[in-house]
Amino acid sequence: QVQLVESGGGLVQAGGSLRLSCVASEPTFSTNYMDWFRQAPGKERELVAAIAWSGDITYYKNSVKGRFTISRDNAKNTGYLQMNSLKPEDTAVYYCAAGRGIGILTDYWGQGTQVTVSS
Repeated sequence: QVQLVESGGGLVQAGGSLRLSCVASEPTFSTNYMDWFRQAPGKERELVAAIAWSGDITYYKNSVKGRFTISRDNAKNTGYLQMNSLKPEDTAVYYCAAGRGIGILTDYWGQGTQVTVSS
């Protein structure tokens, strides 16, 4: 089974930045999209950003547009989420996933990494 390993989470003050990474143990040939989800305590999991294999299609949740940037390096089997101008409401566990659609039909999930933004 493909394993996704996330890193880069942590505690940051409002306005700060974090860069999340998601490394796959092997190429995810059966999937086309790398997704980043987040889930705050007591809240439903929500899709934050997604990117197609080729990078030609990206999706961002409206509240993160202009602040977050999703990218991927297929040669390294790695996805990234650059998060700038972080807000307390961005606090959540962030999960990377690989799937066959934008935020749907996910086949593989990372373990999650905690992002905490203090005010």
